[in-house]
Amino acid sequence: MTTSKKSDAKDQLARGISVDDQGPPAEITAAAKITLIPFPKTLTEDDGEVTLTVTVVPVGTIPLTAKSIPLTAKWRVEEGTVEDESSPIADLNGIPTGTTVWHTKNVPAGSYTVTVTVVAEGTEEVIIDKPKTASITIVPRRVQASVTLQRSAAGATNDQALWVAIRNRTDAINFDRYNEFIDRLLCPDGDRRDEGFQTCDNPSAPPKKAGGYGSPSIEEIRDKLSLRPNVYGPDAYYLLKLAAQAFLIFESGIVIAPPRKPNTGEPDFAQPVPGLEDPESRLGRVVTFDDIQRVLEAYLGTVGGNGKLPYLRRIVKALIPVADARDERLPYCGEILQHRFSCPSLLELIWSYWEEEGMLVQTLNAISRRFQNRGSGPRDPLANLEIDPLRPLNNLLWGFVQDEYNRLTVPRRAYEYDHHYGLTLVGKAVPKLIPADSRSKFIEAFHNLLNRAAIFFRADSDTTVIAEAFPLLNALKEVHLVLAEGAHNQFGDLPWTARAEMLNMQWLLSRTEIREFLRGRHMVPYQEAWMGAVDDMKRLQGWTDTTVTHFHELAVTGERILLSVRYGDWVNVNNIEDQAKNWARFWKPEVQRYIHCYQTVTGVDLSVEVTDTRRATERYLQPSVHLQRRLAAQPARGALPAPGAARGALASETLEYPALPTFRRRRLLRHGEDE
Repeated sequence: MTTSKKSDAKDQLARGISVDDQGPPAEITAAAKITLIPFPKTLTEDDGEVTLTVTVVPVGTIPLTAKSIPLTAKWRVEEGTVEDESSPIADLNGIPTGTTVWHTKNVPAGSYTVTVTVVAEGTEEVIIDKPKTASITIVPRRVQASVTLQRSAAGATNDQALWVAIRNRTDAINFDRYNEFIDRLLCPDGDRRDEGFQTCDNPSAPPKKAGGYGSPSIEEIRDKLSLRPNVYGPDAYYLLKLAAQAFLIFESGIVIAPPRKPNTGEPDFAQPVPGLEDPESRLGRVVTFDDIQRVLEAYLGTVGGNGKLPYLRRIVKALIPVADARDERLPYCGEILQHRFSCPSLLELIWSYWEEEGMLVQTLNAISRRFQNRGSGPRDPLANLEIDPLRPLNNLLWGFVQDEYNRLTVPRRAYEYDHHYGLTLVGKAVPKLIPADSRSKFIEAFHNLLNRAAIFFRADSDTTVIAEAFPLLNALKEVHLVLAEGAHNQFGDLPWTARAEMLNMQWLLSRTEIREFLRGRHMVPYQEAWMGAVDDMKRLQGWTDTTVTHFHELAVTGERILLSVRYGDWVNVNNIEDQAKNWARFWKPEVQRYIHCYQTVTGVDLSVEVTDTRRATERYLQPSVHLQRRLAAQPARGALPAPGAARGALASETLEYPALPTFRRRRLLRHGEDE
């Protein structure tokens, strides 16, 4: 009986008669046809949704409505989820229509098939037409991205804090800092008064200010001079000498400190700390002042006190095996000399060498010679240099001349240059040296180190390769050993004394009275106030025409490089390649500037690979030899004409024939002609 009823329903549907008893039946003459429409057919990954629409259209002339026969759309997809897997079909503008949404989130790119089946609801589901399918394509999301390679990383090492301290201390003793120190210490006025303390204190003694240095102290001598009715004699220059000694003492030590305020000398924490201006490029990471202090304390092996360099600890341990006998005391006792172990001064004599080659000493010697009214020939370039007695420079130059026998002579400095670095001076005032011990291998070792560094820089800049640093590590060890051999005898005091004397020379040359005569060229951007006077003197005397700026940069950068090599523990057998990599990356600006300035001054490029033995020989020649060659090849355009040249010019005017320009060869460089 039941089977008969189902057959009747199928027969009614086939003939278009509603299975619902209510209402008149809708008759059709053929079966219905379904259509599937997806939108969109193509979409990008994670774009979201696809709307699926199915319509039922009768085949024949009699309309079919959803009311006459209840229809349902059943959906199936390969990936993702369908909002309603069985959605009812309703009339839309007289056409039975069903919709649903396919969610494509997390569906990977590819081609997918959607299938829909329409069934008629009744006592038994009847499929209307065949199931329909549609293809939908999901394409990968287009991403615009740039791919960059980075250079090989190197792990952080504790000796990086030592390099920051070297830059910090060498910046603290430059000329501008010294000029500010003299102003606030010897010319107190209103808010300008020295209140700073020394950076390397004795833990057992109270902190001391610079004004209390010496016996009698600087402040006592200054106050006595101010109470005199007139200032005569060498006392003013003696006070300047004492102030230079105090300046170097107060800025010595392996410390990292903020710059001092110009008017008070107190730490200025609002300003960038010298040595930490660009930590990311030099250290490879962002480092704060407190961070680098902790690293330095770990390197020195102390917390909150004066630590010891590993290199010096190694030396002292070999000298004095008993630990109880390593205390620092006065020179009259048998222990370590006070502060030489815990608070070394970061000075290198190469600074004085390059300043002397740049004609700093010769310039002031020529001025002091003219100050004594001693001429240099019938056409003295300094004939119009007259220092009036009403301004301070007159008395200071008097003291400078009177103190000549207390200053280092050219031969003493020349012997020490040779003992430290194997560097020689050439000039009339330099006698034939008979050195007891010369560093003949220094120039070769140092220039090889710079060349190895330049090769490493090129490889390190190529991000497709990993730069090899072991040759650089070996070169650092070699220079370290050569420098250690020369650290004897006058090593402790002569660099200190030479620095103090040359700081005072720079200070005298920066005075207004000197710049009225030797003013330099106004449009040249000199780094320090004394440089213009030196360049002017070189033009007047017919000396080298290479600006003193390059010699000064050789002095500054050479000192920093050698300090990092001298005081680093490069003989440690546990050293790793990362230490050499970090050294090269930290000191890259100084090394590159030294190489450039050396080529400008001598004509020798230390960065190129040398395959010709003749060029290799030139690389290891004395810098003074290169300077003499370039001076001899330089036409004397800037010097005053010789008397013979003047007579030749007058004769040509008489004969009404223009004379061809003649150039005399410059005389050789003379160091300290009047010493």
